[in-house]
Amino acid sequence: MSGYDTPAAARVVVGVSGSLGSVTALRRATALARRLGAELWPVLAWEPPGGDATARRSPAAALLVEEWQRLAKQRLAAVLGEIFGEEGPGVPMRAVIVRGAPGRALVATADRESDLLVVGAGRRGLRRAFSGRVCRHCLTHACCPVLAVPPSPLQSDLVAVHRRNAWHRRMDTRDL
Repeated sequence: MSGYDTPAAARVVVGVSGSLGSVTALRRATALARRLGAELWPVLAWEPPGGDATARRSPAAALLVEEWQRLAKQRLAAVLGEIFGEEGPGVPMRAVIVRGAPGRALVATADRESDLLVVGAGRRGLRRAFSGRVCRHCLTHACCPVLAVPPSPLQSDLVAVHRRNAWHRRMDTRDL
């Protein structure tokens, strides 16, 4: 980006779910917003349990929509607080809660050509074929540039620890 003139992005929109991949994407989006002089828009998409079709069929679901929305707002605030702490991100920020599927919600939010959409790229390896649907949707449908952030190198270590614990194997202290 430094070799030629690029217009500053008005907004850097980033998908946030609380997963390790979304946290990595949030950190990258924050750095980009700082460098571009843009506003940071962390977006948490939520759907009623069972999806909107199930919620429309259930009369009780209408009463719970406000509670689900409150919980989504609470989760986004918790993730942002955990990542940025008291001092905040250091750039102007507008946190957004959107009802809908994550891919569609992110594309609908990043609806300007001057926006930059940042998403986690999902898992690597054989299981990737069944993951990364949000990333693929955004890459296919967005009207703005999309940055797919690869998983953190620590993610493979975390998966290895979980696998070792699931099989009740001892930890090799020589690796520490």
